[in-house]
Amino acid sequence: MQPTYNIDNPNLSYEAKQELWETGFGLQKVDGLTPSVYMEELADRQARGEYTYEQVYEEITKYHQSTDASTQEADLVSLRIVEMLSQNGFSLRPTTLLHIHKELFQGVFDSGIPVGEYRTVNITKNEPVLMGDTVIYSDFPLIVATLDYDFQQERDFSYAGLDKKAIVAHIQSFISGVWQIHPFREGNTRTITVFLIKYLRSLGFETDNEPFQKHAKYFRDALVLDNAKLVNKRSDFLTAFFENLLLNGQNDLSSERMYEELGVKVE
Repeated sequence: MQPTYNIDNPNLSYEAKQELWETGFGLQKVDGLTPSVYMEELADRQARGEYTYEQVYEEITKYHQSTDASTQEADLVSLRIVEMLSQNGFSLRPTTLLHIHKELFQGVFDSGIPVGEYRTVNITKNEPVLMGDTVIYSDFPLIVATLDYDFQQERDFSYAGLDKKAIVAHIQSFISGVWQIHPFREGNTRTITVFLIKYLRSLGFETDNEPFQKHAKYFRDALVLDNAKLVNKRSDFLTAFFENLLLNGQNDLSSERMYEELGVKVE
């Protein structure tokens, strides 16, 4: 019998590959990271078909070993994001989050930070956008049960009869809820963003990835505000982001404007 399915390795155009690289690079801003100039050069060569992903990995690894290792996380995670987003496979299950996290961060984080595993400690983070306060993340013993519940609710939800704005609002709420759980010790926002992009594709959305490419820090801060304690909670910033992402919105997604509106000083 001859194969009746094609292998999921689409022959993407130069422009499509470039967009994926810009998304991968842009998402590093979530953690204040910037890829190396050499990685940008390799990305262009890969987009032009001169290098495979494996060859890019070999070249950038040599660069880190011989020249400069300071951009290792940004370079490698960008490459892995691009490789994952160039494939279409997807499953709406928590195991997909585990898989994405492992693929993105294996060999990148310090040995004390679990990769491809849920955290086993409770965490806090001083958020500048909350003037030093923290989001209350899920209690670590409840991560598995909470994710299972949220994902089951999403699988059972029917989008039938909803207009596009209502659909986007529901997806926004689902993703924000998953982010609030913060299942991993590090790398949550980048993992959940890759998950979100692949989920949107599976639903048939054509996304404008420019918000991820240029406003990743705004996206994370908007998630923080959406999950802040009641006195600081603001959902309008995250709504503005999703409107630009999926509804052709033209909202100002500058972090400067966000901080100015909130009365927070930018350090």
